[in-house]
Amino acid sequence: MLQILHGAVSLGLLWALMTIGVFLTYRVLEFSDLTVDGSLVTGAAIAARMIMDGASPYLATGVAILGGMAAGAATGLLHTKLKIPGLLSGILTMIALYSVNIRIMGKANISLLKIENVYTPLQALGMSQKNAVMVLGFVCVLVIVCVLYWFFGTELGSAIRATGNNPGMIRAQGVNTDTMVIIGLILSNGLVALSGALIAQYQQYADIQMGTGAIVIGLASVIIGEVLFGKRNFFNNLISLALGAIAYRIIIAFVLELGMETTDLKLFTAITVALALAMPVAKEKLNKLKKR
Repeated sequence: MLQILHGAVSLGLLWALMTIGVFLTYRVLEFSDLTVDGSLVTGAAIAARMIMDGASPYLATGVAILGGMAAGAATGLLHTKLKIPGLLSGILTMIALYSVNIRIMGKANISLLKIENVYTPLQALGMSQKNAVMVLGFVCVLVIVCVLYWFFGTELGSAIRATGNNPGMIRAQGVNTDTMVIIGLILSNGLVALSGALIAQYQQYADIQMGTGAIVIGLASVIIGEVLFGKRNFFNNLISLALGAIAYRIIIAFVLELGMETTDLKLFTAITVALALAMPVAKEKLNKLKKR
């Protein structure tokens, strides 16, 4: 039981980075970005290919982030400059990234078995792989949460948040909302690519299909985090996202332990998201019944 929890928490911390990226578009920008399914694989593909070719895993992870940012910029430019609807812009970029990711890897998957990765130095100190993943994942999440909390308190960060809340108002203040949307998408997909790079190094392989349904997993984690841990302020929101991602992985781990087929996980995730989204409506109706 403890091993299941250990593994779920370790993996949950890595997926938390992707969840934060989804939050930036879904909640902050009010933008439904399906680029995530492709940019997660882009991060994994770039990191895996560079590591396999002998590059430093830290350099490879950094370049993977840049690859994800480029994907986010592509979606942003399609939406803002070519006036393609946001949902369709993300779909177009996601489709294009399938071919791009295949080109990067040269094949459908890359194995990283017995190759040094970002967790190797921690393992050299005597940590198990899961402990190394947990420590590095926790540090990454903590740093990202603190940096984002600071950034969204700056003038630029506040403008991005205002673009999602009230684009007409912030536009009247002389802010270019198109630029804010592009920056938000760049930040979001950079985090998603970082998550993909770290997950690939943890699993010791990158696969072209590993991003399938990533947006649903991200949304599930966002909703679970908000429902279970609240959203009182922006910092609390960011912490809730990380906890939501961990809670989601724990739920999945226990469901698999109970005997659910892995092929049913997508259905289970979709049902989980639907129930979580319906909870506020159910609570509102329940409160109305209590007042009667």
